[in-house]
This record gives sequence, C-alpha cells and structure tokens, in this order.
Amino acid sequence: MQFSLDGKTVFAGTGGVAADAGEPAVVLVHGAGMDHTVFALQARALAHHGRRVLAFDLPGHGKSTGPPLTSIEAMADWVLRAASACGSERFRIAGHSMGALVALEAAARGDARIEALALLGVVPEMRVHPDLLAAAHDDVVTAAAVMTSWSFGAAGQRGGNPAPGLWLPGSAQRLIERADAAALAADLAACDAYRGAAAAAASVRCPVLLVLGGQDRMTPAAEGRRFGASFAERRIEVLEGAGHMMMLEQPAATLALLREML
Repeated sequence: MQFSLDGKTVFAGTGGVAADAGEPAVVLVHGAGMDHTVFALQARALAHHGRRVLAFDLPGHGKSTGPPLTSIEAMADWVLRAASACGSERFRIAGHSMGALVALEAAARGDARIEALALLGVVPEMRVHPDLLAAAHDDVVTAAAVMTSWSFGAAGQRGGNPAPGLWLPGSAQRLIERADAAALAADLAACDAYRGAAAAAASVRCPVLLVLGGQDRMTPAAEGRRFGASFAERRIEVLEGAGHMMMLEQPAATLALLREML
C-alpha cells in the first residue's frame, strides 16, 4: 500500500490483504538498513487472522522515498503520523532492533494510542562500533557482511531453515546491501546516539512483550532481560538457539508470541 506523507511516498506492507479500517491495527517497524520484508511471514499471518497490518518502510528504506530520518525520536514521531495518515489512531506496535527502539519511543509518545508493545531483539543502548559506522558510509558491502555475521545463532549460520536451500545470512546480507548507503549510515548513527530508552520505558502504560534471542550477540538476552524489568506490565520470552534475527531464524515461534500480544 502506498500513500503520501509530508509530500513524499510511503510504503506499508499489508501482509497481502487489503487494509480494512474496521479491523484492529498492528504496526511493524523494521531494523537498521532493512525494510518491511523482514516481517513477511508474521505480517501475512496477522493480516489473514483479523488484523489490519501496516509494516512501514521508514523514509529512505524499501519503497518509501527519503531522505532518511536521523534520530530514533524523529522516526517514532513519523510512525505515529504515518499510522494516523492510514486512519489508525489506536494500534498495537512491534519493532525489531532499531525498530524496537522506535516502537518503544512511539509507545511513550503515543500514550493511550498504543494498546500493546512488542520489542524484538532489544537493549536500551545499541552502541555501534566506530569501524562499522565508518563502513556504513564508505563500504556498504563490508558493513552488511559484518552486521549479518553477528545477527544469527549457530543454527542460522549453518542453514537452520525448514525450507531446503535457503541461506539466512546471505538473504539478510543482500537486503542490507540493497539499502541506500545514507539510510544505513543514518540508522546506525541514530542507534548509537539514542539514550532515551529508560525514560521512554517509564512512560509506557500498555502491556509489553520482549522477544529475545538466546544466542543474540548484538542485543544480548541477559541485557534485554534486565531492561524488561523497567516495564510495569511485561512478558519476557527468550528463544533459545535464536540470534538477533529471530523472525527469520524461528519464524513460527516468533509469530506465536506476536499473535498472543498483537
């Protein structure tokens, strides 16, 4: 689905189902250098089971025109406005990695508009190594290779997909390589700079689900668990054997948790 916001084209994946304004809305927010396709299975399943899915491509990503936004706070404000532009004043929201920080900030800023929040692969501070920040500017292929090498658990690195012939790290790497270099660099810099997670968590009033990967080396589960204690009403689930890309590594388990919350 395409629409206009601030005079620019925005794309939202709807899970293959025409959006029905009468159904409860679910907003999905992708991570750094990615787009709506990382939620392909989850979006499709939710859309075919009574949810109006809006899996946004953030500005400068996927099919949404740029320029990319440069802070988590700006992305959160944009998500709230994009949802309003689609006619969804109240919705449930899930985000992965950088998208988890965006979803968290949106939940804090949106207050009563947000009915539930799911955070996948999250820690309160997502610091980025200076070498990766530099590579994102100058060498997207190297940056993509570094990011994907840290993104999967042992099973995912070796194959780990029930569909024969699929190579999970390779597909993730190609997705990041297709990203606009300016968008990837802006995303990683925004993650590195964000320090508002604690304040945002204190403002969240809706139920919160944290989905963590037991083998996640980018946002370690132990740190995610500690952060989870910040929420008044929370559920913390660790997918043992999964790394940072749990939507791809353990799609059915991730979907089952999201369906309960969203």
